[in-house]
Amino acid sequence: MKIAVVGCGAVGSYYGARLCQAGAQVHFLLRSDYEVVRREGVRVLSVAGDFQARPRPARDPREIGPCDVVLVALKTTANDQFARLLPPLVGPETRVLTLQNGLGNEESLAALFGPAAVGGGLCFVCLNRIAPGVIRHLAHGLVVLGNYRRPADARLRQLAGLLERAGVPARVSDDLERARWEKLVWNVPFNGLGVAGVVGYEAFLAGQVPPGVDRRHTLPTDVLLGDPRWLALVRELMGEVLRAARAHGKDLAEGLIEHNLERTRCMGAYKASTLLDFEQGRPLERDSLFEEPRRRARARGVATPRLDTLCAVLRELDPAGTPSPPSAS
Repeated sequence: MKIAVVGCGAVGSYYGARLCQAGAQVHFLLRSDYEVVRREGVRVLSVAGDFQARPRPARDPREIGPCDVVLVALKTTANDQFARLLPPLVGPETRVLTLQNGLGNEESLAALFGPAAVGGGLCFVCLNRIAPGVIRHLAHGLVVLGNYRRPADARLRQLAGLLERAGVPARVSDDLERARWEKLVWNVPFNGLGVAGVVGYEAFLAGQVPPGVDRRHTLPTDVLLGDPRWLALVRELMGEVLRAARAHGKDLAEGLIEHNLERTRCMGAYKASTLLDFEQGRPLERDSLFEEPRRRARARGVATPRLDTLCAVLRELDPAGTPSPPSAS
């Protein structure tokens, strides 16, 4: 199987390296890490055992050409690059799978390549890119694969089998949108409050961003779980996401809240990707992770007061400073 990985940060590099282990022909589309990966490959420091992989690096998608599968692991703030980066990789039989977080990414790809070519993957994993070509794998790793607005098929099962052979737990879903909402139950509070918490608890409740916020004081998972005040907000945000999902016909169980809290406790002081972006002054994946779920909740009449506050604070903190589109999806 010929696979291209577009967006070779922590997620793209980790799963691409695992697929190399399974014997796939894996191509990495790279910018800043190109020379390092060309010389040394990708090194993964993993709780399951360290390893090194040798994907085929390229600077231009035309060097790679059409693939069986294209894994998109770009930050969603770079989705405007789809039309430039992806067409040389896509042939008549190519499946384009986004491993990105949030809602709306499959729709953007389907507008370019048609719904039948598009799917997604939900990565339940703790990863950080700690140096060029070096990834630290801290916990978990499950990937849930699904097609865009249609059931799973043989191509998805083939990819899931390849991941399993590489030691990555993988399953397929007939309802990708449901899986997206399910992951948002974790992503919204832990990515969102982890950043918004820099303003302090009382300021957050008031939706205020005081001057002189210290970007280094983001709240990792252990802080959000260890402080009863933040933990209560985590639960409330999870509940709002659950209600929004149900309003869209996705029957997420109430027990998903406790399940997410329990599996987060083993992560220690984990900083999700949004926290690292914020600390380093990069734009936040605000629209796909927070604003779009909020818009979809409002479109179905679901009240989300905590998510409303979270979005307001993140708009003020976002280094990009871009306004959120007002219309509902």
